[in-house]
Amino acid sequence: MPTASSPDAGPSAAPSPERTAEVRRLSEQMPRFMRLVHAFKSLPAATDGRERAALVLLFPLTRLGPLRQSALAELVHADPSTVSRHVGWLVEHDLVQRVADETDGRATRLVVTDAGRAAVERLAEERTSQLCSMLTDWSDADLTALTGLFGRLLDDLTAALPSDPRSPSALPVPREKS
Repeated sequence: MPTASSPDAGPSAAPSPERTAEVRRLSEQMPRFMRLVHAFKSLPAATDGRERAALVLLFPLTRLGPLRQSALAELVHADPSTVSRHVGWLVEHDLVQRVADETDGRATRLVVTDAGRAAVERLAEERTSQLCSMLTDWSDADLTALTGLFGRLLDDLTAALPSDPRSPSALPVPREKS
């Protein structure tokens, strides 16, 4: 079966009615998926809602390294004042610290502490545990297929977003120091 990336289905070829129907089905499932993601975020957890919202900011900081607070707000598509409150909570609980920005002494960057890394690990384990319990009836092959295809979808969605060279998503991912 040809895919969009196969030679049989060139970029100028019109999609088949079957393909268009499947894309429509997917587009109709996306809002449901988003509602379910929001519903799962609101489930009772080991942390309250405000604390959880603040802790979520640790993931991009852990993945990308130190960021300015404004860049973090832009990266997570959140209001800067909301991010400021959450960052204040993270600093107060020693999960993040502000350090001087070496390129601009007037600015600071947010750095995840060891306690913050431990909190990220706990959240990741909680998320993994929830998914494991929901996917017990899935075969290994189905899970592998979904994971690969879902990652591909996320990559394509990310690539379709408008890119601003000043945005954090356009910045290169920092390399680990050896």
